[in-house]
Amino acid sequence: MTAELFYGVALTMIAGLMAGNCMLPMKFTRSWKWENIWLVFSVVSLVILPWALGFVLVDHMLEIYRGLGIGKLALPLLLGAGWGVAQILFGISVNRLGLGVAYAIIVGLGAVLGTLVPLLIQQSAVTIGHAAYFIASGVVIMVAGVFFTGWGGQVRERASKVAAAVSSSPSRQGYAAAVLLAVVCGIMAPMLNYSFVFGQDIAKEAVRLGVSPLHAGYAVWPIGLTGGFVPNIAYCLYLLRKNGTWRTFQLARGDWFWASLMAVLWMGSMALYGMSASYLGTFGTSIGWGLFQIFMIMTATLSGVLTGEWKRAPRRATALLGVGLACLTGATILLALGNR
Repeated sequence: MTAELFYGVALTMIAGLMAGNCMLPMKFTRSWKWENIWLVFSVVSLVILPWALGFVLVDHMLEIYRGLGIGKLALPLLLGAGWGVAQILFGISVNRLGLGVAYAIIVGLGAVLGTLVPLLIQQSAVTIGHAAYFIASGVVIMVAGVFFTGWGGQVRERASKVAAAVSSSPSRQGYAAAVLLAVVCGIMAPMLNYSFVFGQDIAKEAVRLGVSPLHAGYAVWPIGLTGGFVPNIAYCLYLLRKNGTWRTFQLARGDWFWASLMAVLWMGSMALYGMSASYLGTFGTSIGWGLFQIFMIMTATLSGVLTGEWKRAPRRATALLGVGLACLTGATILLALGNR
């Protein structure tokens, strides 16, 4: 393993650890509703932090944007907005299908498409050779890992009756519509990675103006994440008005800290993922995304185990979880080998 590959995988692992735990602080909020938490999370993670990091780490950032013009910025912005819509659809899908099924469909599709689409767009010539075989094998095993962890989660939900509201005799038509919604969400979920891929002209312009290649990605994130901010904030404002929860912001002021911590963990993970892509080189935005998703899934799952979510889970559920984690570990090795 070369030093650059080691640094790339290590950064991706840390990014996955942060992303996998970024929702954990939500468990410690006392009085806020989901829309209160998500509004603060969205403002901090999608606006304040990416723009602050960009201005600190990227010299002449506004000059970079002016030089490229709206044409080069529009696609990353729109792809970011698509990802923002997927964030909303994820919550709706989980509510209608249950975490296990929704998780398997959305994360599975998002991981596969987010890994393969950048590879096909940027490296269409890579169709044979050891790299393609390792990557293809890694993606297949990654899908198996997501499937088994999602299946284990579904078995656990049924046993604990967490999904009772979702599984209470849904109509065939309603269930089919919910599955279709999850599929649409899974297709749109990796659009943030596409935004980063199609925003590489921004990164190249930053490097041309003297920015370190390691920091050039910080010029891309503000554009894509601003696009993602619009649908997220619109949905939060809708819920705040519908549920009359504006006044909830005055309760339990410590909840401001937990929502902001969620944002720091999430944006930190995206920043490190962007840096890892530069170390991973040619396949950085494809293999890097796959590794990032794997580490995120593994971390979120293990965090759930450590916080007692699986304490009373039946043996079948834990066995499926173990198989899923083993598959994800194998996929990590194969994807890393594909980048040699």
